[in-house]
Amino acid sequence: MFTTWLRSNNWAAGILTVLRIYLGWGFLTAGWEKLTGPEAFSAAGFLTNAIKKPVLVAHSTTLQYPTYHAFLQGFALPNVGLFNFLVPWGEFLVGLGLIFGVLTTAAVFFGMLMNLMYMMAGTVSSNPWDFFIGTFIIVAGYNAGRYGGDYWVIPWVRKHITRWVSAEVDLPSVSNNKVKH
Repeated sequence: MFTTWLRSNNWAAGILTVLRIYLGWGFLTAGWEKLTGPEAFSAAGFLTNAIKKPVLVAHSTTLQYPTYHAFLQGFALPNVGLFNFLVPWGEFLVGLGLIFGVLTTAAVFFGMLMNLMYMMAGTVSSNPWDFFIGTFIIVAGYNAGRYGGDYWVIPWVRKHITRWVSAEVDLPSVSNNKVKH
């Protein structure tokens, strides 16, 4: 019942608009600071500290997220240049998508993914709150961007993607259990 309300109600769309702009502003400003700050952004220190001081199981030396720790150590840190590009631009673009309500579901998905990665690395900050808000936005789907660019973008994408897929796939039509070509 609550999910139906989130996904279809006009009042819910208005509340979600306020929430997505709030969340988007946080991402936009975080990304902008990294892109335009006086010093070039580097994720190396963050990744190094996340590897040195991983999240542990309470009262133990056992890693809480061993696969994530292996990912940081084996892929993220050796490819820090990639993350120096992805993190600030990802935050900035997620912020733009949420503020303008364009491809809202994709934007909030990637924002939630970044929040989850920060939390798994041991950074709390506002990430749990942002993830919580993002959950409502992603559950609402199209309704979260109804009062934004998604009002025009999503119907256009659906129309053109459907046309493109049907032209590329060439599915045979089925009638009376016989395949027609």
